[in-house]
Formats: sequence, C-alpha cells, structure tokens
Amino acid sequence: MQVVVVGAGYAGTIAANRLARKVPDARITVVNPRPDFVERVRLHEHLAGSGTAAIPLSSMLREGIATRIGTVAKVGDGSVTLDDGTGLDFDHLFLAVGSTAVPLPGTVPVGAWEGAEQARGALAGLAAGSVVTVVGGGLTGAETASEIAEARPDLRVRLVGEGIVPTLSPGARDRVRAALRRLTVEIVEDTVTEAPAGAVRLRSGGELPSDLSLWAITADIPGLARRSGLDVNAEGRAIVDEYLRSVSDPRVFVVGDCAAVPGARLACATAAPQGAHAADTLARMVDGRGPRPFSMGYVGQAVSLGRRDGLLQVVRRDDSMRRLYVAGRVAAVTKARVVAYARYGSRTARYAWLPGPK
Repeated sequence: MQVVVVGAGYAGTIAANRLARKVPDARITVVNPRPDFVERVRLHEHLAGSGTAAIPLSSMLREGIATRIGTVAKVGDGSVTLDDGTGLDFDHLFLAVGSTAVPLPGTVPVGAWEGAEQARGALAGLAAGSVVTVVGGGLTGAETASEIAEARPDLRVRLVGEGIVPTLSPGARDRVRAALRRLTVEIVEDTVTEAPAGAVRLRSGGELPSDLSLWAITADIPGLARRSGLDVNAEGRAIVDEYLRSVSDPRVFVVGDCAAVPGARLACATAAPQGAHAADTLARMVDGRGPRPFSMGYVGQAVSLGRRDGLLQVVRRDDSMRRLYVAGRVAAVTKARVVAYARYGSRTARYAWLPGPK
C-alpha cells in the first residue's frame, strides 16, 4: 500500500508516524517544502531570538518513512504532481498543508517559517528606539508583540488589531492587556489598511511610524485542494465526511487547518487529533474493520506573554468560553509543556484527546 502524506506539520507528522506504527507494511512518503519540522506555535520565540522552532524532519519521522523535499502542485487520480514535474502514485493520501498568510504589502508574515526567519534578521538589524508594529490582535499577535518587547526592551513595540485577543473571556482579555502594558507594548485598536515604507496607515485615517511591520494573521488556506478539484468550502478548506475523508475522493484524508471540520479551531490542538484519527481510520480499514467518526473536545486556549508570563483560558469541549483562566508563571510553564507534548505526540504518535461534546 502506497501512502503519500502532503505536509509535515503536526497533523501530517503524527499521521505518518501513527500509520507506520499500526500498518508496518505501508510504504509511506512524506512530502514537505523544507527538511525541517516547524513548531509553528514557537515561531514568535524564533523571530525574537529567544528560542528556535525548527527540528530536522529526519529526527521526527519513524524509520522507514521516506521523505521528498518539494511542493505538491496538484493532487490527481491516485497521484500527486510536484512543482518540479515529478510525481508520486498513491493508494491513500493525507492532505495536511495547514494554513498560510496573505500579508499586506510592506509587512512580514510571521506565522510561517520563511517570514519568521525574515523577521528575525530584520529585528537583529534594528537600532535602539526603532518602532516595531505587530498587525493582528489575536493570540499570535499578542505572543509576537510580548516576545519582542521582552527580548528587545530597547525597541518600541506596538500591537494593532480591531480587537485584542477577542477569543478569550473578558477577564482574560483584561489580563493580557495588563501584561502587554507591563511590557510597554502600545495597544492600538484599529485596522491597518496600508504599510508604506516607514509607516502603517489605519482605517480610522491615522498614520503611525513603523520601522518594521509584522503580519500576525494566519487564517488563509493554501489553494492545493481547490486546484486539485476537491470540494472545498468558501474559505478553501476541503470538505470532509465524518471520518475525515474528502467527499470528492475517499482515498484522500484531509487533516489540520486545511480540513473543513465543523467547530474546529486552527490550532495544533486540533491538527494532532485529526492526523492521529485519520491514521487510525486507515489502519482499521486495512484490517477489514469499519471506520469510526471523528470526535474531539477542547480543553482551553494558551497564550505566551514573554518567557515568564502566560495565560490559559479554560473552555468547554465545544470551545465556548468559561470565565475561568490561569495566568502568570504557572501558565507560562504549562504552555511550554503543552507545546512540548504536541511535539512529542507528533514524533512518537502517542497522543490522547477528549471526545467531543454530546
């Protein structure tokens, strides 16, 4: 059985490793644009120079799994075509290309490896007193702004967003704001419409100086599924059945950010269970057993606020907010352990999650 896994993020890596463990005879090839596994949830550390987010892919995959460094241009009928014109045949495929960013011209996207590397170099070259603007008030923006402010207190850091960490409860949002102010991060609740050299322009009509503008919004989906003729929703996510198989081609499992799973949030906490479940489903099918519907429930959302502070927002299994949250050093340590567990799960294929709400 030939299996191709497109994408080596959390979903793709755990799917490949789990399938290799459960179906030893499967011939698995992982196709990825770079020879590294990138911990996207640590890219804010990488760009600020307080950590690293890349691990050699060879150390993350089980022995016997083949790798191809390249980008898939199209998925066809039982085959994939790479950008270099070469192809790979498959009996089953796991599509795990994640999400991406479409940055405003003049900004550097920090939600992907290439942008984080570019931002890291640009930050290193900034003189004291320079202004860094982080565009995007979500968790990625808050983490990026706080990490830079702590690592480079000689810089002026600004966070611009229509709302600041809007997915958190009101009390948690206030706590994040307090942490940002303590790090001297300027908060601007507005939308950036343009980023000309040396400035950012706001929807309200104002213009602010900016020596480096970072795009911290990662919610777009690569066009591979649509380009390949798979059924997608309005956002470009591949529509899947209850077993995470494409409704267009049951040989294709779609997992992670690029899958249109109702109620799913873009997060490694979503990607890893989906990748693991899809691998389990294929293993069951190989054994002649029927597939089981995918089910998962959430526990919380976590945000780093520098190396010594953080916040854990408790949620219901359907991801709706509770009032309860934990903040401070305990939250920072817990967030680091959650990140380490996500990496461990992808590498070892051992990962547990809660079932979804009934």
